[in-house]
Amino acid sequence: MKNKIITFGEIMLRLSPENNERFTQCHEFEAVYGGGEANTAVSLANFGVDCGFVTKLPEHSIGQSAVNSLRQYGVDISNIVRGGDQIGIYFLEKKTSQRPTNVIYNRSGSAIALAEESDFDWDKIFKDATWFHFSGITPAISDNMAKITLAACKAAKEKGLTISCDLNYRSKLWSSEKANKVMSELCPYVDICIANEDDAVGIFSMDASKSDKEKNAYIAEELTKRFPFKMVASVWRTETSITTFKLQSMIYTEGKAYYSKEYFMNILDYIGAGDAYCAGIIYSIINNFDPQKTVEFANAASCLKHTVSGDFNLVTVDEVMKLAFSASGNEVSR
Repeated sequence: MKNKIITFGEIMLRLSPENNERFTQCHEFEAVYGGGEANTAVSLANFGVDCGFVTKLPEHSIGQSAVNSLRQYGVDISNIVRGGDQIGIYFLEKKTSQRPTNVIYNRSGSAIALAEESDFDWDKIFKDATWFHFSGITPAISDNMAKITLAACKAAKEKGLTISCDLNYRSKLWSSEKANKVMSELCPYVDICIANEDDAVGIFSMDASKSDKEKNAYIAEELTKRFPFKMVASVWRTETSITTFKLQSMIYTEGKAYYSKEYFMNILDYIGAGDAYCAGIIYSIINNFDPQKTVEFANAASCLKHTVSGDFNLVTVDEVMKLAFSASGNEVSR
């Protein structure tokens, strides 16, 4: 049976000052589109997977531009609902040296935030689909979106789809208390959970005060005790100097933790790296990779995203495979 993946969430216009300028000094912005589930959909489409993205966007030219940004990479946009007046926007001040990343959201009142349950026909959307993916950002957008996400999960479960969720806690979108309440209703439907320490602490108040590898395994084990997850995956980035970072990931399945090798890297753009990791996990599972191969492939996909400007991970399966499994991953492509 051919796999078809459906992702659901918000795609936004991302505006960033050029040349690492601050908001207060810039005169022009770099404009790209992105959003957690949209980023995952583009990654999967670049891997050759049949993948559709579901959202609601205005009919005006900015909404159409967002649609076009997905279509150009082969994402199925046939189930995108059109209507409303606004597209979500986020302003990104990129990290440079000791100055951290700064994100300002302007998404309240967006078309998807004001969407109604009647906007989405899940029977139609999930026809021939085998997998449904969403993140914790989507139900955080609005109370209506929390209800719509729950309806989507129920419909996907009834149709026998595999369901994956990147917990992706955002304190600027909702409180820990509300996140706990909503995600505790959604997680029982989830088969594959992607979560890191910040998510586990922010949403479920877990005690993760252990060493890196121990704490990720601990979090995964605790999550599988609370919810019927078949797998918990986690990726983390550690700063090793002002300019270099270490990336590693883990998957926990059937009571055992599997760790990837580490990558030491300089970062061009880390936005979307977690979404690229989700795509790597999904691709690995639908292609029946064993757990160790799965964690290596997903980690390499995330690593490569750090080298690509914008939200989308514009790399191929071959490029990920070479990094993950070749001797060095640094051969010249001729």
